Amino acid sequence: MKFDNISWDEYFMSIAILSSMRSKDPNTKVGACIVSTEHKVLSLGYNGMPTGIDDREIPWGRESKMSSILDTKYPYVCHAELNAILNSNHNLQGSTLYVTLFPCNECTKACIQAGIKKIIYISDKYHDSEQEIAARKMLDMAHIPYEQYQGRIPKIEF
Repeated sequence: MKFDNISWDEYFMSIAILSSMRSKDPNTKVGACIVSTEHKVLSLGYNGMPTGIDDREIPWGRESKMSSILDTKYPYVCHAELNAILNSNHNLQGSTLYVTLFPCNECTKACIQAGIKKIIYISDKYHDSEQEIAARKMLDMAHIPYEQYQGRIPKIEF
């Protein structure tokens, strides 16, 4: 009997991708999955508004016609990584973060403080931004490895 099962990385990254589909952000859908060293899912998150905030009352745009950051999504949205950390009731020491987009500097600080010890991401589309340069610098200083996901995204067949 032959088993054609997916790898742990494929499994957890698929969960992060599935989580990203919960996001209501029309531009960037990000999902995160935090996993223990024993391959147990500790927490999930996606980018969205804080609990209790009606996301229909907050702007989802990237730019404002009035040149105010308050008229964009940026001061309001919680990133997937932060949501996964805040959603967890577990000790995250030594865990791995699977995320669909490389973490920004703010989420990187939260990951370091939470004890996450490895980050696996799919996209790095903001690689040259100052926020991601700072994120990589902090991860390097904290000796936290990060790597771009190289696996396949499995298709679900029933």
